[in-house]
Amino acid sequence: MHPVVQQTARIAGYGLISLVGIIILYVAAAFVLSRIPVARERPDAALTVPVFLHTNGVHTDIVLPIKTSQMDWSQQLPFANIPSQDTTMRYIAFGWGDKGFYLDTPTWADLKFRTAFVAAFWLGSAAMHATYFHRLEAGSQTIPLHLSPAEYARLIAYIQQSFALDAAGRVQHIAGHSYGPDDAFYEAHRVYSFLYTCNTWTNNALKACGQKACLWTPSDKGIFHVYGR
Repeated sequence: MHPVVQQTARIAGYGLISLVGIIILYVAAAFVLSRIPVARERPDAALTVPVFLHTNGVHTDIVLPIKTSQMDWSQQLPFANIPSQDTTMRYIAFGWGDKGFYLDTPTWADLKFRTAFVAAFWLGSAAMHATYFHRLEAGSQTIPLHLSPAEYARLIAYIQQSFALDAAGRVQHIAGHSYGPDDAFYEAHRVYSFLYTCNTWTNNALKACGQKACLWTPSDKGIFHVYGR
């Protein structure tokens, strides 16, 4: 075999071994760190605000009442932004993720290698996804939580800081994009990667308002494991 070919093959082999090693390390870290719980803080008042932790099996959302004495989300995210414009909705689910992945991959069948690659390696931008519900019920994919007003204020701040605002301080609706009649997308801060995923964002939301969470997780499985699911 020609020396150049041998050297190329050797480099390719080292590269493949390194890649496999990185993948194994990532999977191991994700498993171990997601099993290390962050304890719930002791609440400072009665737990009067109902919220939910919801997953579709891959992606997690944090679900809040649309209107409380502390916050009316319909003022910042008007019902007019969702196709149904249904003002009787009671809950709003917030999720954060890669903008390209969100907008170009409504179903897993639409997933393209380029979309996944851009999302995984800090090459894209981010979006917030808001989905509206009439009701939610506890189940295998939905965990009810209750927050004190102070904890809820911290959660409100965390979510609001995730939106990328325009020069006038308003959220930026990504018009013409939705998965159905009751959702909308908005511009967001940060960049998605395999180290900071949609589920990492949700896990950090739980930390921000003093709830049980994982030390770190890229997947929904770690969060739901902490809550015994």
